[in-house]
Amino acid sequence: MSEPLRAVVADDHYLVREGTRRLLETTGRVAVVAAVGDADELMDAVRRFAPDVVVTDIRMPGGDWRAGFEGIDAAHAVRAAHPRVGVVVLSQFGDALYALELFRQGTEGFAYLLKDRVGDMDELLGAITAVAGGGSVIDPKVVEGLMSRRAVRGGGGPIEALTGRERDVLREMARGRSNPAIGRELHLSLSSVEKNVNAIFSKLGLENSADVNRRVAAVLAYLEG
Repeated sequence: MSEPLRAVVADDHYLVREGTRRLLETTGRVAVVAAVGDADELMDAVRRFAPDVVVTDIRMPGGDWRAGFEGIDAAHAVRAAHPRVGVVVLSQFGDALYALELFRQGTEGFAYLLKDRVGDMDELLGAITAVAGGGSVIDPKVVEGLMSRRAVRGGGGPIEALTGRERDVLREMARGRSNPAIGRELHLSLSSVEKNVNAIFSKLGLENSADVNRRVAAVLAYLEG
């Protein structure tokens, strides 16, 4: 059995913080090396304990950061100082703007999940494992909100370079579907889906990114376009 991932949990509410810590540790897959209540303690814990991942609330008092974005600013600060540490931001906000703010400097090593995912250990552990390996995760509910926002605003940007079929494939990717699921939905062969996915990555300049990260980046480009 592999060693558990080392995590720092950050939340200003003691009961939430301790509840999250205990839930993670009962899985046997995560060892919580520190549980802290503010941004300054978070940065200090990351420096002292060198965790694999940070799980932080989006609201995080302390630090010279923007009100309401403290957890996101802390996530960026953690990644800037410790590039190998993945960060999962837990948020009560399904608003697309918060997710886009987290990913504005890149997708690698970041996850944005709604706080109700704490009760779904498979989802939370999946995100923790992904960011610890440099991957990226965006909550499906947030993707739905982003898609609604884009539908109201209309298209544009680099997405205009995509063919109609490539946009169909990217739209299904934005819904969190895997390549086989996209093929079933659009009645395409797996090889055809893969061809369209590779064309999407190429046209959006994502050829050299890790696959999971570029899927998230492509989705964000679609939703922002």
